[in-house]
Amino acid sequence: MKTTAQNKFIEMTEAPLGRTITKLAIPATVANIITVTYNLTDTIYVGRIGASAVAAAGIIMPLTVIIKSIGLMFGMGSANRMSVALGKKDRALAERLSSIGFFSTLFSALIVATLLILFKNPVVVALGSTPTIAPFAIIYMIPLLCVAPLNCTTYVLNALLRFQGLATESMIGLIAGAIINIGLEPLFIFTFHLGMFGAGLSTALCQLFSFTILIILYSTRSTVAIRLSQYRVFDSDILHQIISGGIPSLLRNWMRALGMAVLDLAANPFGDAAIAAMTIVNRIVTLSNSIRAGFGQGYQPICGFNYGAKNYERVKKGYWLVVRASLIFLVSIAIIQSIWATPIIKIFQDNSAVVYYGVQTLRCQSLSLPLTAIIVNFNMLSQTLGYTFISSFVGSGRRGIFLIPILLILPHFIGFTGVMIAQPLADTCAFLLALPYQQYILKRLMKGLAGKSLKQKR
Repeated sequence: MKTTAQNKFIEMTEAPLGRTITKLAIPATVANIITVTYNLTDTIYVGRIGASAVAAAGIIMPLTVIIKSIGLMFGMGSANRMSVALGKKDRALAERLSSIGFFSTLFSALIVATLLILFKNPVVVALGSTPTIAPFAIIYMIPLLCVAPLNCTTYVLNALLRFQGLATESMIGLIAGAIINIGLEPLFIFTFHLGMFGAGLSTALCQLFSFTILIILYSTRSTVAIRLSQYRVFDSDILHQIISGGIPSLLRNWMRALGMAVLDLAANPFGDAAIAAMTIVNRIVTLSNSIRAGFGQGYQPICGFNYGAKNYERVKKGYWLVVRASLIFLVSIAIIQSIWATPIIKIFQDNSAVVYYGVQTLRCQSLSLPLTAIIVNFNMLSQTLGYTFISSFVGSGRRGIFLIPILLILPHFIGFTGVMIAQPLADTCAFLLALPYQQYILKRLMKGLAGKSLKQKR
């Protein structure tokens, strides 16, 4: 009789690709949508406090991304390598990877959150807060930092479940807190009259709830155990595997955080309305990005399992399948955002200046949105296959390497137009960078396929 692990291996390596990717992508996409929907709802609630409050939420966003990046680095690094180990049927290695990834995240995030609380005032100023924004930003971020270590581990648990093919369980854990928070946040902000502190407190409590649900689901459904006895601080071999697999996620998110901070600084001379508009546009674009990411997240476990099992043709076919699906979706979203930009922005703020800046920026960012079908899915492919430098370089391009210099230069010459067109220009540069690397990796993959076929003929 086949075990659960054997059945999962057969499903990942032999079941029809389209059906298997869809099965894994739907829960990931639903989780992403609900999480981002919460963020959008949060922006609506905070928007009722005022433009400075919305801007404060945008100011803190890079900070939350930095914290999140710790969990993503250890989570994606351990999960990527774990899926390859499972493809090789090396369960002992898979358990070491998951255990070290989990506890490394917990202890690292604890240190970072403590430092950020101690230096909260200079931190919010460095992130671009104006005197009117800083008080809102500080009281909003304190509750979030208090639960940050546990919140970080939710990204590890989510990745470990997803890369085992347990996408539904990972979805349940992520959306549990977000759904509760949609109802809880207005209660804290308006009924209890806690304002911006209430927004941060309700989010922190719901993040704690998500962690609890995920740890229960992992304990009962995962076939790869997390054990404290497996944790070794100086296990250099495992740490090297995890960090090399996760460093692209860390750098992408650090660049994203830095890019958002520079974006706020670039918008700062144009006032709170401009910063608020950029915050709203970022939340809107993040929704479409999260759906696109769901396609790739459905593909990644299949990529890892089949790469470990040396089924290279299945890796390549799955990649092109998710690229095509992502492209169709993103073109549709770009058209919708361009046509209905004004009513979309007005959902969040009816301040005329915020609407003006927001509409122009949303239309500009929609122009390059379809290019991310290649940029992001290729990044997921290269990271899962272990191309650390390529994945880090290409992944950091659109949100950092290209975006930051553009933001630092263009606004000085063409004003706010330079802020608006910065992301489309960065996306175009990242797309052109990704194309030759994509060809290089797919050619190497086909060489592996050719070698396998030759060996079989002999």
